[in-house]
Amino acid sequence: MKRLLIAVILFCCVIFSVSSQKKSTGGNSSTTKSNTSKSSVKKETPQKTQEIQIPGGLFSVEELERRRKNALEEIELTSSLLKETSASAKSSLNRLNLLSQQLISRKKIVALLGEEISAIDRRIKTMSDEIEILDKDLSKTKENYIKSMHNHQQEHRTTQYKLLLVLSADNMAQSYRRMRYLREYSNWQKEEAGRIVIKQNEIQKRKDELEIARKEKQELFAQRENESKKIESEEQQQQKEVKEINKKQKELQQQLQKKRKEADALNRQIDNLIAEEIENSGKNATSRTTKSTSSETASSGTAPKSNANTSSSNSNYVMTETEVALSNNFANNKGKLPFPLTGKYTIISRFGENQHQELSQVRTVNNGIDLQTTPGAEARAIFKGVVSRVFVVAGYNNNVIIRHGNYLTVYSNISQVYVKAGDNVDTRQPIGKIYIDTEKGNETILHFQIWKERTKLNPTAWIR
Repeated sequence: MKRLLIAVILFCCVIFSVSSQKKSTGGNSSTTKSNTSKSSVKKETPQKTQEIQIPGGLFSVEELERRRKNALEEIELTSSLLKETSASAKSSLNRLNLLSQQLISRKKIVALLGEEISAIDRRIKTMSDEIEILDKDLSKTKENYIKSMHNHQQEHRTTQYKLLLVLSADNMAQSYRRMRYLREYSNWQKEEAGRIVIKQNEIQKRKDELEIARKEKQELFAQRENESKKIESEEQQQQKEVKEINKKQKELQQQLQKKRKEADALNRQIDNLIAEEIENSGKNATSRTTKSTSSETASSGTAPKSNANTSSSNSNYVMTETEVALSNNFANNKGKLPFPLTGKYTIISRFGENQHQELSQVRTVNNGIDLQTTPGAEARAIFKGVVSRVFVVAGYNNNVIIRHGNYLTVYSNISQVYVKAGDNVDTRQPIGKIYIDTEKGNETILHFQIWKERTKLNPTAWIR
C-alpha cells in the first residue's frame, strides 16, 4: 500500500513538473523578453556628446577637429604663398602680412587643441565614474551570488534531498510550490552568473575606451607642443622680417605712398563712374516717362499717370521694378554671398583703417579687401547682375564693375577680362584672370569692393 502511494505521488509530481516547466518556460520567455527589452533600451540610449563652451558658441569635439583641419589648410596655403613670394624689398611687407596671417592660424590651432584636450578630460572623467559604478555593482552581484551558492550547497547538497523535500510536503500544492522554488532558485543562479559575465565584459569595454581616450589626449598634447614650437620659430622669422623692413623705412614709405595714390585714383574713378551711372539712370527714367506721357496723351487725350516703377533723386539710382527686385535679392543674401575668386585664398588686408600689428609706422586705409591666392585663379561674380564698366587704373590693371540693382561689386587687378560692359552675368561666373606679378614672386592678389549707391560697404559682412 505504501509503495502504491509513493508511486502515485511520484506520478503526480512528474505531471506537475511538466506543466510547471511549460509555464516556467513561458514565464522565462516573458522574463527574457523583458530583460531583452531593458537591454535594448540601454543599448539604444544615445551616448553623451562631449561638448564644450568656447567663444562663439557650443561645439562638439568633431566640430573642433573640423575647425582645426581648416586652420591647418589655411597654414598650408600661406606657407605655399610665402614660398612663392620672394623676400625682396618690394614684397617684404606683403610677406610680413602673410607671416602674421600664418601666426594667427597657428595660434588658433593651439587654442583648438587645448579645447579638444579639455573635452577629452571630461570624457575620461565620465568614463572613470561609469567604471567605478559598474565595479561596485559587479562586486555586489558577486557577493550575492557567492552567498546563494553557499546556501545552495548547505541546504540542497544532494538530489535525494531535493526529492525528499518535495515528497515530504503535506499536500500536492505544497509539493508543487517546493518544486517551483527549487527550479526558480536554480534559474536565478544561472541568470546571476550570466549578469556577472556581462558586467565584466562591459567594464573591460569601458576600460579599453578609457585607454584610447588617454592615448588621444597624449597625441593632442604632443601636437600642441609641436605647434607651440612652430609659433616660436615663426615669431622669430616675423621679427627678422620686421627688422629688415625697419632698415628700409624710407623705401617702405615710398611704396606705401605710391600704393595710397593708386588706391585713391581707383576710388575716385569708381566714385565718378557711379555718379555718372546714377545721372544716366535718371535721364533714362525721364526719357521713359516722357515717351510714356506722349503715348498716353496721344491715345486717350487725358493726363498721364505717374510711373510707379521709378523714383527720382540726384544721389540715388532710378530703378525699374526688375532692378528693385534684384537689389532686394542681393540685400537678402547678406552674409551668404560666395567669395569673389576661385581656389584657395587668404585675406591680407581688411576693410577700413588698419594699423599694422608689427609696424607702428604702417597705417593703411582700404575701401575693400585684398585676397591673395595662387597663380591661375580667376575672379568671379558674387551675384547675378549686369557688367556696368570695364576700365584700367595704374597699379590695379583691369577693373570690372558689376551692378546688382543699386548695389555694385568691384573686381580689381585682373590681367585678362572675360566680359564686357552690358553683359549679364550669373553668380559664381568667372569674369577674368587675376594678375600675376612675376616681379614680386608671382603675387596673385585680387582687390574687391562692395558699394551701395555711393556708400562703401565692408565685404566681409556680406560674403560667406
